[in-house]
Amino acid sequence: RSALHAVARIRGLREGFVVAADFSFDIVSRVDAMEVKNGVDQAQKELANRYDFRGSNAEINPEKDDIGLIAEDEFIMDQLKDILVSKLMKRGIDIRQIDYSKLEPGAGISVKTKLQFKTGIPQDKAKALIKQIKEKGLKVNAQIQGDEVRVSAKVKDDLQKTITFVKGLELEYPVDFVNFR
Repeated sequence: RSALHAVARIRGLREGFVVAADFSFDIVSRVDAMEVKNGVDQAQKELANRYDFRGSNAEINPEKDDIGLIAEDEFIMDQLKDILVSKLMKRGIDIRQIDYSKLEPGAGISVKTKLQFKTGIPQDKAKALIKQIKEKGLKVNAQIQGDEVRVSAKVKDDLQKTITFVKGLELEYPVDFVNFR
């Protein structure tokens, strides 16, 4: 196969085209759904085993896109949040991705809230990230693709420098680097 690539490249050079192989990766912000499920399972086990929650109305209800929390009062709700967040953090979920809805009165004398996860890089923040990459003077091209940022370059070392630079930035959202090509 590599011999065929070499022949195609030589042919391309002979005919005046330059065959340039770009390397790329995507900068994303997302959560691992399996780790969230594992963290919720651990939090539910701790909730069932803790003495101070016996007989209280405290629940963690995982749903499709969020996690419902129900408690008797705000104090127990705060404890419930602490249990869940600590378990999620141990599973590698960044707390910057957690977003709580407003506390609402629930059925009877209870309160409820929903915990959601922020995913994707918002357009304005993606533009700011691209601007920082360009200001650094790295020889890469960065462009917004949906809620991700695609970074491409002719040399893999430039991509490595970009990853190191982005990891060093203090961003409002966690980032991950995927789809290396």
